[in-house]
Amino acid sequence: MEIDFLEYKVRNRDTLNSIASRLGITKEELKLFHNSHCQRMDKIWFDHLNEVKTVFVPLQVQTEKQKDREKKNTLPSTQLSNSFFAKAYTIAETFESPFEPTLTIDYTVSIDVRKDKGTNHHSISYSQDHFKTHGNTPEDKISGLSIASMKSIMPIDFTLNDSGKITGFTDHRKITQAFSEQRKNLDFFAGEISEHYMDKFEKNISDEKFFLRQLQSTLLFQVLFPKLEWFHKKTEWTESFYFLQNSFSVPCTMEIEQENEDQDYITTTLTGNSAAFYSLQELRTGIKYNEPVDDPVSGNIIIEYTTHKKNRNLVQASATVSLWREEELIQKHIITITQG
Repeated sequence: MEIDFLEYKVRNRDTLNSIASRLGITKEELKLFHNSHCQRMDKIWFDHLNEVKTVFVPLQVQTEKQKDREKKNTLPSTQLSNSFFAKAYTIAETFESPFEPTLTIDYTVSIDVRKDKGTNHHSISYSQDHFKTHGNTPEDKISGLSIASMKSIMPIDFTLNDSGKITGFTDHRKITQAFSEQRKNLDFFAGEISEHYMDKFEKNISDEKFFLRQLQSTLLFQVLFPKLEWFHKKTEWTESFYFLQNSFSVPCTMEIEQENEDQDYITTTLTGNSAAFYSLQELRTGIKYNEPVDDPVSGNIIIEYTTHKKNRNLVQASATVSLWREEELIQKHIITITQG
C-alpha cells in the first residue's frame, strides 16, 4: 500500500498554523488531513497542539490554488475551441405530463464547427435527421411534413460567441431561399392543411429574430450550446432558461457540483430553481401579464455534463426540466445527448 503521509514529531512552540505554513497549506487543510489519517482518539480539535505529540502531514502537498489550477486544466476552456463538440450526437427526448400520454422522440444531430481566421469568430453548421417517435418513423402526414420542412433548410449555419453561445444566423437569407426552392419538392404533401402549414413555416423562418428565438428556446439548444463559463463557476449565480419552447426565459438561481473521480471524465451538474413565478398560462402563451399571480408555477432544471479530461470535449449531456404547481407535477421534459 502506498503511503502518502509521514508522522511529524511536534516540537516546543509548534502550532497547527506554523506547521501548515511550512507545508504551504492552511491550518484547516492540515487538521482535516491529520484527522482523516489518525486514530479517533488522536484527532486534533483545537489550533494549539497541547498534549499532541505527532501530526500526520502529507508528503505531497497541493494548495487550493494548485488544486484549482489542476481542475481547470481538466475542464472545457472558457473560450470555445473547435474540439469541444463531437461531429455527431444522438438525442432522446421525453415529454411527461399527468394529463397527456408520454411522448418519446429520438433523432440525430450533426455538427461542424469552424473558426474564421479573418474575424477569429466561430461558426457552426447544424443538421437534424433520423427522427423517430416511440422508436418508429412517424407516419402521420403533419409529422412527416414538419420533418421534411426542417430538413429542407438544413444545414443551418450559426455564429457563436467566444463563450460558446449561439448569437445569430451566419446567412439568414440562405435559409429562406433554401425552403423557397425546396417547397415545390414537397408537393406530395398535397392538401389545404399542408399548404397552410408550409405557409406558416415559411412565415416563421422569414422572421429572423423569431426563428432564432424559436430554436434557442428549445431544451436541446439550451443544453447542447452551454455558456462555457458555467463549468468554472464556484458560487451561486443567476441564469435564465426557457421552461417551455416559444415562451420567455425565467431567471433561475443556479448551483454547481462536480465529480472528478473517474480517470478520464469529469461530471458537472448544474441545478437551478426559478427565482420568478408566473402562471402556467403566461408560460404557455409566452406573454407576461405583469400582475399578481393567483396560481403561480415553479420550475427547476438539472443539467449534467460529462466532458473528457484530456480532450476537454462534450461526451454526454442530460437535462430535466420540471414545472410544478405547489406539489403537483404539471410537466416534465427530459433530454439525453450522447456523442456518436
